[in-house]
Formats: sequence, structure tokens, C-alpha cells
Amino acid sequence: MNQQAPIETAPEYGWTWRHLGALLAANVALALGPLLVRLADSGPVAAGFWRLFLSVPVLFALAALNHQKVRGFPAPLWAAVAAAGLFFALDLASWHVGIGLTRLGNVTLLGNSGSLILMAWGIIALRRLPFRNELLALGSALVGAAILLGRSLEIGRETLAGDLFCLLAGFFYAFYLILAQTARVKLGNWSLLAWSSLAGSPVMLGVALALGEPVWPHAWWPVVTLAFSSQIFGQGLLVYSLRHFPPLVIGLSLLTQPGIAIIVGWFAFGEALTPLDGLGMALVAGALVLARASERR
Repeated sequence: MNQQAPIETAPEYGWTWRHLGALLAANVALALGPLLVRLADSGPVAAGFWRLFLSVPVLFALAALNHQKVRGFPAPLWAAVAAAGLFFALDLASWHVGIGLTRLGNVTLLGNSGSLILMAWGIIALRRLPFRNELLALGSALVGAAILLGRSLEIGRETLAGDLFCLLAGFFYAFYLILAQTARVKLGNWSLLAWSSLAGSPVMLGVALALGEPVWPHAWWPVVTLAFSSQIFGQGLLVYSLRHFPPLVIGLSLLTQPGIAIIVGWFAFGEALTPLDGLGMALVAGALVLARASERR
């Protein structure tokens, strides 16, 4: 007897203004991260080391409070977590170098390119043709990125190098997400973030020392604020709020990050934008929204 295939139902999302406030506050906290990196009197990669290292005890405490497993893992899971921590550290190191070289608006947009890279990776891995929204996202991202890179080259080679470092960070973050998928299911978000931060800390420290950066800050408030605002407060509010919203809303909320970064860059560092810059940023931002909207829950 033929059996009828089960009908897939769309996931139900329930949110309140509290969840929306948490989502927006998370994006604001993450958007202010590049400003704090620039204000730190350590090197940019060293600031990333302190971001990870100072947050580790709090992250493990949050994992324990949420009854997530923090020890007794099988060897393959340890290997996956260690590899995820390595790519997480390389992502932050590349991004923090880019923060010191290019405009904050570019930093935020290009640093979030991991979702686009992950989408392209999924198309390749499944050996299928991209859907319409995916084609639009990739095309929009390529044109927008070309405009932004061309504008940065007009400013100087150093600014273009900063853009490329931010794009490289997006590649590393995509691989971090791929490695973290299985580990997140088995460990939970807080436990994974705690262990990946712990595994990534010595990598960040090694890169900072190899680059000859000053590691020990004289003023501690920028790196302490960076650890709590980006790694704990921002990530914590995201963990709390993301499950309540469809991917399209998440993508739209991402647009608050480059908006805040552009305003900060303008007022704090005099980073003025031209209409062509605005077009490139709009194309990349639209691509990020389309990429998020194409995700499955």
C-alpha cells in the first residue's frame, strides 16, 4: 500500500518585544566591537586575544548554568572543537588586522561575508544549481564588493589590504561554522563558545607575538569592554533571541551593524562616504539579507 509522504510544516516563530530588543541590542554590541579594537592600546590581534581569554570563565559558567556538557567528550569531538577554535581565532585575527586598515563600514559588511561563503559552500557540496535568491545574493555581493574594493584602492593600498583581510576573516568564519555544526548539537551554544574561545586564545596570542604587537595593555577598559560586549553580552543576546525569528528578520537585523559602524566611523574617525560607497554597501547588505533569508532553520 502506498503511503502518503508527510507534509512539511513551516517552523513556527514566536517573539515578543523583549526578544526583538535583545536581537537589536546584540547587533549594537557587536557593531561597537571594531571601535573598541581601535581604542585598545595593545595591538589589534592582541585585543582579540583578550576578548577571548577574558570571556572564558564567564562562558564556562553560563554553560554550567544552562546544564550544557563541558567535559568527557570523545576524541573526534575534541578534535572538531579544537579545529573550530583554530578557525575562530584566525577569523578574529584577520578581522582585527582589517579593522586597523580600512573603514569601519567596510569592516562590518565584509566581515559578515561568512554567511554568503557558507551559502556558496552548501551549493557546491550538494552539487546543485543555485536558487534564484541565491543567485541574486551572490551577484549582488560580487558587484558590491567590487565597488567597495575599487573605492578602497582609490584611497590607498593599505585600505584595500584591510578589505581583503576582512574578506579573509569571512572565509575563516565560514569554516568555523562548518566545523561547529555537529559540535553545537552535542555540546550546546555556550559550551561550544567556551571551548572554542579557550582553544583560540593561544592561537591569537601566538599571532600577536609573531606580528610584534604589544600584548599587555596600559588601559584595560577597551579590552575588558570588548570581551564582555562582543563575546558575552552580544553573543549571549543572540543565543537568547535568534530562535524566535525567521532568517529574513535576522538578516534585516544585521543591517544595524554596518549602519552603526558607518556613523561611528564618520564621527570618531572622519570616514566620509560617497554615493558610490553607499551603492556598494547597499548591494553587499542586500546580499547578506538574501543569504540569511535562504537559510533553513
